[in-house]
Amino acid sequence: MRILVVEDEPAMAESLRIGLQAEGFAVDVAADGEEGLWYAAEVEYDAIVLDLMLPKVNGFVVCRTLREREDWTPILMLTAKDGHLDEAEGLDTGADDYLTKPFAFVVLLARLRSLLRRPGRARPTTLQAGDLTLDPATHTVRRGETEVDLTPREFAILEFLLSRAGTACSKPEILENVWDFDFDGGPNIVEVYVGSLRKKIDAPFDRQSIVTVRGAGYLLEQHGG
Repeated sequence: MRILVVEDEPAMAESLRIGLQAEGFAVDVAADGEEGLWYAAEVEYDAIVLDLMLPKVNGFVVCRTLREREDWTPILMLTAKDGHLDEAEGLDTGADDYLTKPFAFVVLLARLRSLLRRPGRARPTTLQAGDLTLDPATHTVRRGETEVDLTPREFAILEFLLSRAGTACSKPEILENVWDFDFDGGPNIVEVYVGSLRKKIDAPFDRQSIVTVRGAGYLLEQHGG
């Protein structure tokens, strides 16, 4: 899943980027509201973490502009202000949730996952193909009753493939949804991670759930191999 962080404090932006990447998210960071609007217009995000007090264009205006564009990406608004009027205005301009600084990262993460699970996004609580199950909330993967230990990047790739089970996904498509906007490596990195995934979720269980579709990419079979 891909997250846009719009935050002008470098230390906070970097902390959020590192923390969210460690949880398997692809993260792009914008340093002001104008840049945030550009990113949102160019890239499809699963959620936006939006600071209120931003240079050039503040968070209220960014939020309102996105909704006027009919961009309904879930928005978690951050602010150093602790006032009911600011919270009300943020929600009235279209934010989905509101968090006051300072906050614990685990709380922000829980709020984000709650937004991503909302029914309006048609996102299932768990993803499953046969006896292969992935739970985004607990960040766990199981093959039957056996828990499989994955790195954050492996988890993100498997989540993407499971969300499109039965459909071939190209390397560029996987890169676009799992890696950051600034990633400058080649598509062959996907092949490396898919190989690693196969060794963890398929080989030990005598399965072949991730298949290579010549000229199209990779497909995770709906029955889980």
